[in-house]
Amino acid sequence: MSKVKELESQLERAQQQLRLFQKISRLMVKELSLKQVLAAINTLVLEFMHGDSCLLYLLDKGDLLLCSSNNPSPGTLGNLRLRMDEGLTGWVARERRLIAISKEAFLDPRFKTFAELPEDQYEAFLSAPIIARNKVVGVINVQHRKQHIFTGEEMETLTTVGEQVGVLLTQAKLESKTSGEEVATLVGALASN
Repeated sequence: MSKVKELESQLERAQQQLRLFQKISRLMVKELSLKQVLAAINTLVLEFMHGDSCLLYLLDKGDLLLCSSNNPSPGTLGNLRLRMDEGLTGWVARERRLIAISKEAFLDPRFKTFAELPEDQYEAFLSAPIIARNKVVGVINVQHRKQHIFTGEEMETLTTVGEQVGVLLTQAKLESKTSGEEVATLVGALASN
């Protein structure tokens, strides 16, 4: 590839990344339910990452609760829980660190398999903590059916999306306090809607 073509490709990818962040930012200011916003974020992240699965877990009563999925298995949303010491997702939350595994993620000793999640057989796994006010409030996972070497740009993008979702949750928490709702009720409503 010529240097000009390579630079054009990098510029196009940077523009796509900027559009992703802009779209997520615009979702955050619309009058949509939290569930609708998280579902839209799932779609946008998958589109940008060319992934096969995007799962969002939110912290609820000390556990990570599956609250959003691009292709939810029956009965998993609002019911599937991970402790902070379980699986790669729990590790990401506990360690407050991104993890990227390009192949055979399910063979990682930290991996926890759930029969009800077909994504558990996917090869590649990218996960970032969702951070709000310097605290982990959830985890976002992107998975690929086939091997995928994650770029630095993809890792940075997912980290930034995790931060944006954290801001969104902080905003929702403030709004729930104003309206007298409990945050647990908010998370529960996410799962049941």
